[in-house]
Amino acid sequence: MSTKPPEGDRIAKVIARAGIASRREAERLIEAGRVTVNGVRITRAALNVTPADKVVVDGRALDAPEPARLWLYHKPTGLVTTNRDEQGRATIYDDLPEDLPRVMSVGRLDLNSEGLLLLTNDGTLKRKLELPSTGWLRRYRVRVNGRPTDATFDPLRKGITVNGERFQGMMVTLDRQQGANAWITVSIREGKNREIRRAMEAVGLSVNRLIRVSYGPFQLGQLKPGEVEEIRPRVLRDQLGMPQEAEVEKTGKPARPTRPKPQRRRRTT
Repeated sequence: MSTKPPEGDRIAKVIARAGIASRREAERLIEAGRVTVNGVRITRAALNVTPADKVVVDGRALDAPEPARLWLYHKPTGLVTTNRDEQGRATIYDDLPEDLPRVMSVGRLDLNSEGLLLLTNDGTLKRKLELPSTGWLRRYRVRVNGRPTDATFDPLRKGITVNGERFQGMMVTLDRQQGANAWITVSIREGKNREIRRAMEAVGLSVNRLIRVSYGPFQLGQLKPGEVEEIRPRVLRDQLGMPQEAEVEKTGKPARPTRPKPQRRRRTT
């Protein structure tokens, strides 16, 4: 009996790489009978395909996968990080430029949080950036109501359990007191659901503003709310070990390893 693994890649991964859907969304498309392989409709994602196979989604053949791309987006407050919201609230996709290709968010920022959100067209890259094993720091500027001292944050630095959920130790710096509020800088590596807000509540503080200013090596910088900026291919390759072919931009000119060039900005009215 052969133990040789099947050739090719899982079909959901191939669909995600083509930029049509995330891997999880691709699995749902398959289960709904909206995908055919070589003319045969499939309903299970446990299938490997190769470039020789013809994969069709909703009647349209898959194009060759686009190179992985990454954008910085300054998410404003009041937007939900999702494709659709059951409560009818505005989403980040209502705010993004119309000429931006289909993108997925790397992690989330909740409704009332703002700042840096990474966007990508590639499901594999999205998962890689979200993995806790990546170990990248996510840094936030946080305004809390109260008059904390530096010692207030000692439990958070050691790691804290909130409602049975363990949070790793945080890096917390008290920056300044501003009236009834204090500004602090918080750095975390996991980014669990509402982690900073819940941790601050545990030490008696209420967060009334939260701005993510960096995600690993990527910085919010001077990006204004609603603006989008693409990471240069060379920078993406250097930071993430992406394939060599991503080094040359569509113009055919080598990309300079400098600050990412502004690529697309939200239209103002």
